[in-house]
Amino acid sequence: MIKKREDLELVKKGFINRKKNRVQIKIAMSVCAKSSGAEKIFNYFLEEIKNRKIDIDIIPTGCMGFCYCEPTLKIVDPKLEGIEIIGDVTIEKAKLILDKLQKGEKIGERIEPRIKEKRVSLLNCGDINPESFENSIASGAYFSLENIVNNISKERVIGDVEKSGLRGRGGAGYSTGKKWRALYENKSDEKYIVCNADEGDPGAFMDRSILAGDPHLVLEGMIIGGYAVGAKTGIIYIRAEYPQAIEILLKAIEDLKENGILGEKIFGTEFSFNIELKYGAGAFVCGEETALIQSMEGKRGEPKAKPPYPVEVGYRGKPTVVNNVETFANITRIFQNGVDWYRAIGTERSPGTKVFALVGKVKKVGLVEVPLGTKLKDIIYEIGGGIKGEKEFKAVQTGGPSGGCLSKEDLEISVEYDELVKKGAMMGSGGLIVLDEDDCMVEMSRFYIGFSVGESCGKCTPCRIGTKRLYEILDKILKGKGELKDLEILEELSITVRRAALCGLGKTAPNPVLSTLKKFRNEYLDMIERG
Repeated sequence: MIKKREDLELVKKGFINRKKNRVQIKIAMSVCAKSSGAEKIFNYFLEEIKNRKIDIDIIPTGCMGFCYCEPTLKIVDPKLEGIEIIGDVTIEKAKLILDKLQKGEKIGERIEPRIKEKRVSLLNCGDINPESFENSIASGAYFSLENIVNNISKERVIGDVEKSGLRGRGGAGYSTGKKWRALYENKSDEKYIVCNADEGDPGAFMDRSILAGDPHLVLEGMIIGGYAVGAKTGIIYIRAEYPQAIEILLKAIEDLKENGILGEKIFGTEFSFNIELKYGAGAFVCGEETALIQSMEGKRGEPKAKPPYPVEVGYRGKPTVVNNVETFANITRIFQNGVDWYRAIGTERSPGTKVFALVGKVKKVGLVEVPLGTKLKDIIYEIGGGIKGEKEFKAVQTGGPSGGCLSKEDLEISVEYDELVKKGAMMGSGGLIVLDEDDCMVEMSRFYIGFSVGESCGKCTPCRIGTKRLYEILDKILKGKGELKDLEILEELSITVRRAALCGLGKTAPNPVLSTLKKFRNEYLDMIERG
């Protein structure tokens, strides 16, 4: 049972002493790694180390971010300088690694570090065992929470979040501090704090990777939030299609309860807090906070008109604040390192870092984290390695179905909230889908509108009917039956849907159409005039 800071220190010291001077092989066991054969590699190492009678620790970790060359592993040898990260590991390569480690030699083959990357939310992902409570404590978990509940007022916690400039990492980038203050100032005796883990964008896997790679980072952020706003219950709304993340979260929550960091009188104070999970069925619209709350209550996942906002009337009719997974991860880091440290990363209006799922026609597909303000070109070419097959870059879709397309004229853009909006795109939750010269932008637009049609809850006419009409016009153009007047109709209808739809899904659904009409109008004209 952990009741004071000294107890945390004992756990940390014990874990570090056990691992001191030991060779460690850390193997990514994320979903993408397992699908590439990581379990086979992991089991080989366990068996071979036993057979060879050598003293090496094999540690399962979360995603290291190098999804393009899974299975990946990280070698930490105190006798050798630096850490070696190795990709495309096979049984033959695993045998060679053990041979060299037995001889005290460096492996000599490694993945080059990403110079432009700054890991904050992903710092421990791929480095710690996410199912080890002691490993998380040794990496710094819950020391900030202990200090906060014992020494820092709720007002000051919220003030620090406001000063940090942290903006919500789930989409629109609204101020986290403003949300928390609104709930804090609500005098209701029953409040809720909710973590939105209903990651539904095609090609997005940021939240899943954080939860499965470093669950305690998010849980600590939630508990800090609960303390600050006066909530006694936290809820993680997570899609049921994330079984690995769910299993890891449930174990982490159980570990916290067993050690007294969740439940009654946390760290010997009067603060009590619990966290539970609620599961979504995969509806994209449930990423919108009012639809999410409806779903948590066992109702159909449909958005509600605002106001009233969830901080006024939310879960079970009580004041509720909803934040994204990555937002809570940033909360923990802010209180571990300080507001000034956090504001020194990123830009004035968009402080901190952002995690992106970099996918599509890029050489080095993976999970990346960069300071906000990083050039789009650097993410795609420096970190992503450029376009597959040395083909020409055409566009990148940011923000998933709710975002827009950026063309090669936008490669110098600073990737931050306001700059993306100026270019007709948006940050969204962090999907970056790269397209090359072979991709048809009209077809891409139809794909995303089709996604929105299928995911529309049907509650409001502009979204239910408007997106369907947009899809039909795009389909007509792609079948060679388009007319010039269709472009005008597409624009007018897109603007109408954007203005009149009830929730964020409907309001942003036309973005791919509008951005491609603006930046790739020639492709629409080619389809219409020359089929």
